[in-house]
Amino acid sequence: MKKINLLLLSLLAVTLIACGNNKKQKEAEADHDHATAQTTSPGKSKSPASQAMTNIGDTHVHIEYHAPSVRGRQIFGGLVAYNEVWVTGAHSATSINFPNDVSLNGNKVPKGKYAFFTIPGESEWTIIINENYEQHLADDYDQELDVTRFTVKPEKLAETQEQLLYEVKPTGDKEGTISISWADVKVSFNVKEL
Repeated sequence: MKKINLLLLSLLAVTLIACGNNKKQKEAEADHDHATAQTTSPGKSKSPASQAMTNIGDTHVHIEYHAPSVRGRQIFGGLVAYNEVWVTGAHSATSINFPNDVSLNGNKVPKGKYAFFTIPGESEWTIIINENYEQHLADDYDQELDVTRFTVKPEKLAETQEQLLYEVKPTGDKEGTISISWADVKVSFNVKEL
């Protein structure tokens, strides 16, 4: 019995040390000022952790998401249901961080870190910025925590985008766009530093 307890304590210690090192690494990565970047973590995950980021004026827009692939499946109206809240990625809620106040398609969003959800539709998508960025999929989604909601029109892509892709691009001094492309659909909206 003493051997089992000792083994369990050893496993717990190793786990705690590993989690602490992972947290320190993530904090160090968050402190870097990135230029325009798209990154995907290497590995065997079918929906790897990915990031999209750039500076819009003095605002470093930073998006973290999991990027599933099409893999021959029907995505919209199939894997991703129309007219239902979608995490707009896989696994944990997609997060979006603004260190300064911004407007998204004219809707003010105070500085902070948020969950990014959408409600895909055939002719219109709802973009949702929600206070609860620490949740699994949309399981704990609460509309009362929405900071803003607005609609955009999807566009058809000429070529299939195999893996879900977020892009943040500057378009002017303090303005830019955020876009999401997957399968044969792309949605975009404006971001402006306030």
